[in-house]
Amino acid sequence: MIKKALVLSAISLSLVSTTAFAQNLAVVNGKPIPASHSDALIKELVSHGEKDTPQLRQGVKNELILREVLVQEAEKQNAVSRDEINKQLEIARRSILINALRTSYLKKNPVSDKEIKAEYDRYTKQNAKQYHAKHILVKDEADAQNIISQLNKGANFEKLAKEKSVDQGSAARGGDLGWAAPANYIKPFSDAMTALNKGQVTKTPVKSPFGYHIIKLVDTRKPTLPSLDQVKPKIRTMLEEKKWQEYELNLMKQAKVE
Repeated sequence: MIKKALVLSAISLSLVSTTAFAQNLAVVNGKPIPASHSDALIKELVSHGEKDTPQLRQGVKNELILREVLVQEAEKQNAVSRDEINKQLEIARRSILINALRTSYLKKNPVSDKEIKAEYDRYTKQNAKQYHAKHILVKDEADAQNIISQLNKGANFEKLAKEKSVDQGSAARGGDLGWAAPANYIKPFSDAMTALNKGQVTKTPVKSPFGYHIIKLVDTRKPTLPSLDQVKPKIRTMLEEKKWQEYELNLMKQAKVE
Protein backbone atom coordinates (compact mmCIF):
# COMPACT_ATOMS: atom_id res chain seq x y z
CA MET A 1 0.00 0.00 0.00
CA ILE A 2 2.76 2.44 1.01
CA LYS A 3 4.90 1.45 -2.00
CA LYS A 4 1.98 1.99 -4.38
CA ALA A 5 1.31 5.38 -2.86
CA LEU A 6 4.91 6.39 -3.33
CA VAL A 7 4.84 5.37 -7.03
CA LEU A 8 1.60 7.22 -7.66
CA SER A 9 2.91 10.34 -5.92
CA ALA A 10 6.08 10.26 -8.01
CA ILE A 11 4.12 9.97 -11.26
CA SER A 12 1.52 12.59 -10.45
CA LEU A 13 3.70 15.20 -8.81
CA SER A 14 7.13 14.71 -10.41
CA LEU A 15 8.50 16.92 -7.68
CA VAL A 16 10.82 14.58 -5.85
CA SER A 17 13.80 12.89 -7.44
CA THR A 18 14.61 9.20 -7.14
CA THR A 19 17.43 10.08 -4.75
CA ALA A 20 15.11 12.10 -2.55
CA PHE A 21 12.61 9.25 -2.38
CA ALA A 22 15.37 6.96 -1.17
CA GLN A 23 15.87 9.39 1.70
CA ASN A 24 12.20 9.35 2.68
CA LEU A 25 10.44 6.94 4.96
CA ALA A 26 7.15 7.49 3.15
CA VAL A 27 5.14 10.16 1.35
CA VAL A 28 1.71 11.00 2.75
CA ASN A 29 -0.67 12.94 0.49
CA GLY A 30 2.35 14.20 -1.41
CA LYS A 31 4.28 15.25 1.70
CA PRO A 32 7.47 13.24 2.40
CA ILE A 33 8.48 11.94 5.82
CA PRO A 34 12.31 12.00 5.94
CA ALA A 35 13.95 8.71 6.90
CA SER A 36 16.04 10.72 9.35
CA HIS A 37 12.93 11.16 11.51
CA SER A 38 12.62 7.40 11.82
CA ASP A 39 16.33 7.00 12.51
CA ALA A 40 16.22 9.57 15.32
CA LEU A 41 13.18 7.98 16.95
CA ILE A 42 14.67 4.48 16.72
CA LYS A 43 17.91 5.75 18.24
CA GLU A 44 15.96 7.25 21.13
CA LEU A 45 14.02 4.02 21.72
CA VAL A 46 17.18 1.91 21.61
CA SER A 47 18.81 4.21 24.17
CA HIS A 48 15.92 3.35 26.51
CA GLY A 49 16.37 -0.40 26.14
CA GLU A 50 14.42 -1.29 23.00
CA LYS A 51 16.04 -3.62 20.45
CA ASP A 52 16.47 -2.46 16.87
CA THR A 53 14.37 -5.06 15.07
CA PRO A 54 12.36 -5.09 11.83
CA GLN A 55 9.22 -5.10 14.00
CA LEU A 56 10.37 -1.97 15.84
CA ARG A 57 11.21 -0.19 12.57
CA GLN A 58 7.82 -1.08 11.10
CA GLY A 59 6.09 0.11 14.24
CA VAL A 60 7.98 3.41 14.11
CA LYS A 61 7.13 3.82 10.44
CA ASN A 62 3.45 3.20 11.10
CA GLU A 63 3.49 5.69 13.96
CA LEU A 64 5.19 8.43 11.92
CA ILE A 65 2.75 7.94 9.05
CA LEU A 66 -0.17 8.15 11.46
CA ARG A 67 1.25 11.33 12.98
CA GLU A 68 1.63 12.89 9.53
CA VAL A 69 -1.97 12.04 8.67
CA LEU A 70 -3.16 13.59 11.93
CA VAL A 71 -0.98 16.69 11.51
CA GLN A 72 -2.31 17.27 8.02
CA GLU A 73 -5.89 16.95 9.23
CA ALA A 74 -5.22 19.30 12.16
CA GLU A 75 -3.77 21.86 9.77
CA LYS A 76 -6.75 21.46 7.46
CA GLN A 77 -9.14 22.14 10.35
CA ASN A 78 -7.03 24.97 11.79
CA ALA A 79 -7.12 23.09 15.08
CA VAL A 80 -4.62 25.43 16.73
CA SER A 81 -3.51 29.00 16.15
CA ARG A 82 -0.10 29.95 14.81
CA ASP A 83 0.63 31.81 18.06
CA GLU A 84 -0.02 28.67 20.10
CA ILE A 85 2.19 26.63 17.78
CA ASN A 86 4.99 29.17 18.19
CA LYS A 87 4.62 29.05 21.99
CA GLN A 88 4.87 25.25 22.00
CA LEU A 89 7.81 25.34 19.60
CA GLU A 90 9.62 27.72 21.93
CA ILE A 91 8.98 25.38 24.87
CA ALA A 92 10.29 22.47 22.82
CA ARG A 93 13.34 24.50 21.73
CA ARG A 94 14.20 25.29 25.33
CA SER A 95 13.84 21.64 26.37
CA ILE A 96 16.11 20.56 23.51
CA LEU A 97 18.74 23.11 24.52
CA ILE A 98 18.64 22.11 28.19
CA ASN A 99 18.86 18.41 27.37
CA ALA A 100 21.78 19.09 25.04
CA LEU A 101 23.54 21.11 27.77
CA ARG A 102 23.00 18.29 30.27
CA THR A 103 24.38 15.70 27.85
CA SER A 104 27.39 17.88 27.07
CA TYR A 105 28.11 18.62 30.75
CA LEU A 106 27.95 14.97 31.82
CA LYS A 107 30.13 13.97 28.87
CA LYS A 108 32.77 16.47 29.98
CA ASN A 109 32.31 15.57 33.65
CA PRO A 110 31.62 11.81 33.68
CA VAL A 111 30.98 9.80 36.81
CA SER A 112 34.09 7.73 37.48
CA ASP A 113 34.26 4.13 38.66
CA LYS A 114 36.04 5.46 41.75
CA GLU A 115 33.05 7.67 42.59
CA ILE A 116 30.66 4.76 42.05
CA LYS A 117 32.74 2.51 44.34
CA ALA A 118 32.84 5.19 47.05
CA GLU A 119 29.06 5.60 46.91
CA TYR A 120 28.60 1.83 47.03
CA ASP A 121 30.90 1.57 50.06
CA ARG A 122 28.95 4.34 51.80
CA TYR A 123 25.68 2.55 51.06
CA THR A 124 26.93 -0.85 52.32
CA LYS A 125 28.32 0.74 55.47
CA GLN A 126 25.02 2.47 56.23
CA ASN A 127 23.06 -0.73 55.59
CA ALA A 128 25.46 -3.23 57.15
CA LYS A 129 23.02 -3.76 60.01
CA GLN A 130 19.25 -3.41 60.09
CA TYR A 131 17.08 -2.85 63.13
CA HIS A 132 13.55 -3.99 63.85
CA ALA A 133 12.09 -1.42 66.22
CA LYS A 134 8.77 -0.38 67.71
CA HIS A 135 7.92 2.97 69.19
CA ILE A 136 5.28 4.97 70.99
CA LEU A 137 5.14 8.64 70.04
CA VAL A 138 3.49 11.26 72.23
CA LYS A 139 3.55 15.05 72.19
CA ASP A 140 4.17 15.67 75.89
CA GLU A 141 7.27 14.58 77.83
CA ALA A 142 5.26 13.95 80.97
CA ASP A 143 3.02 11.52 79.03
CA ALA A 144 6.13 9.73 77.76
CA GLN A 145 7.50 9.42 81.32
CA ASN A 146 4.15 8.02 82.46
CA ILE A 147 4.17 5.39 79.68
CA ILE A 148 7.72 4.35 80.62
CA SER A 149 6.58 3.97 84.25
CA GLN A 150 3.72 1.71 83.10
CA LEU A 151 6.12 -0.38 81.01
CA ASN A 152 8.45 -0.76 84.00
CA LYS A 153 5.50 -2.16 85.95
CA GLY A 154 4.84 -4.76 83.25
CA ALA A 155 2.38 -3.04 80.91
CA ASN A 156 2.19 -4.37 77.35
CA PHE A 157 4.16 -2.19 74.90
CA GLU A 158 2.01 -3.03 71.87
CA LYS A 159 -1.22 -2.33 73.74
CA LEU A 160 0.02 1.07 74.94
CA ALA A 161 1.21 1.92 71.42
CA LYS A 162 -2.27 1.28 70.02
CA GLU A 163 -3.85 3.38 72.78
CA LYS A 164 -1.39 6.24 73.19
CA SER A 165 0.81 6.71 70.12
CA VAL A 166 0.05 9.67 67.89
CA ASP A 167 1.89 7.97 65.01
CA GLN A 168 -1.25 6.49 63.50
CA GLY A 169 0.63 4.51 60.86
CA SER A 170 2.59 2.40 63.33
CA ALA A 171 0.12 2.60 66.24
CA ALA A 172 -2.28 0.22 64.49
CA ARG A 173 0.57 -2.31 64.35
CA GLY A 174 1.45 -1.96 68.01
CA GLY A 175 4.12 0.63 67.20
CA ASP A 176 5.92 -1.67 64.76
CA LEU A 177 8.25 0.17 62.37
CA GLY A 178 9.54 -2.93 60.59
CA TRP A 179 13.14 -3.45 59.47
CA ALA A 180 15.29 -0.46 58.54
CA ALA A 181 18.84 0.85 58.67
CA PRO A 182 19.63 3.55 61.27
CA ALA A 183 20.14 6.08 58.45
CA ASN A 184 16.40 5.86 57.72
CA TYR A 185 15.64 7.61 61.01
CA ILE A 186 16.48 11.05 62.33
CA LYS A 187 19.64 11.11 64.46
CA PRO A 188 18.13 11.33 67.99
CA PHE A 189 15.95 8.30 67.22
CA SER A 190 18.68 6.23 65.54
CA ASP A 191 21.22 7.03 68.28
CA ALA A 192 18.83 5.82 70.98
CA MET A 193 17.74 2.77 68.98
CA THR A 194 21.25 1.54 68.20
CA ALA A 195 22.25 1.89 71.88
CA LEU A 196 19.63 -0.68 72.88
CA ASN A 197 20.10 -4.42 73.20
CA LYS A 198 17.56 -6.85 71.81
CA GLY A 199 14.30 -6.63 73.79
CA GLN A 200 15.24 -3.42 75.61
CA VAL A 201 13.14 -0.26 75.85
CA THR A 202 14.54 3.26 76.22
CA LYS A 203 14.66 4.30 79.88
CA THR A 204 14.00 7.96 79.13
CA PRO A 205 11.91 9.70 76.45
CA VAL A 206 13.73 10.39 73.19
CA LYS A 207 13.01 13.92 71.96
CA SER A 208 12.68 14.63 68.24
CA PRO A 209 10.93 17.29 66.10
CA PHE A 210 7.89 14.97 66.11
CA GLY A 211 7.54 14.71 69.88
CA TYR A 212 8.76 12.18 72.45
CA HIS A 213 9.50 8.55 71.58
CA ILE A 214 9.61 5.42 73.67
CA ILE A 215 11.60 2.92 71.60
CA LYS A 216 11.73 -0.87 71.85
CA LEU A 217 14.35 -2.84 69.94
CA VAL A 218 12.86 -6.12 68.72
CA ASP A 219 15.87 -7.53 66.87
CA THR A 220 18.82 -6.83 64.56
CA ARG A 221 20.12 -8.56 61.43
CA LYS A 222 22.72 -8.35 58.68
CA PRO A 223 20.89 -7.91 55.37
CA THR A 224 21.88 -9.45 52.06
CA LEU A 225 23.09 -6.54 49.96
CA PRO A 226 23.38 -6.44 46.14
CA SER A 227 26.82 -6.61 44.58
CA LEU A 228 28.51 -3.56 43.08
CA ASP A 229 27.92 -4.88 39.56
CA GLN A 230 24.20 -5.27 40.26
CA VAL A 231 23.68 -1.68 41.36
CA LYS A 232 26.42 0.07 39.35
CA PRO A 233 24.05 1.45 36.62
CA LYS A 234 21.64 2.74 39.26
CA ILE A 235 24.43 4.40 41.23
CA ARG A 236 25.85 5.97 38.06
CA THR A 237 22.44 7.46 37.20
CA MET A 238 22.03 8.79 40.73
CA LEU A 239 25.48 10.39 40.76
CA GLU A 240 24.94 11.89 37.31
CA GLU A 241 21.74 13.50 38.57
CA LYS A 242 23.60 14.79 41.63
CA LYS A 243 26.35 16.30 39.45
CA TRP A 244 23.77 17.96 37.22
CA GLN A 245 21.86 19.41 40.18
CA GLU A 246 25.09 20.87 41.59
CA TYR A 247 25.84 22.40 38.19
CA GLU A 248 22.31 23.88 38.03
CA LEU A 249 22.73 25.35 41.51
CA ASN A 250 26.09 26.87 40.60
CA LEU A 251 24.64 28.48 37.47
CA MET A 252 21.74 29.87 39.49
CA LYS A 253 24.17 31.44 41.97
CA GLN A 254 26.02 33.17 39.13
CA ALA A 255 22.89 34.38 37.37
CA LYS A 256 21.61 37.93 37.85
CA VAL A 257 17.91 37.58 38.59
CA GLU A 258 15.88 40.76 38.97
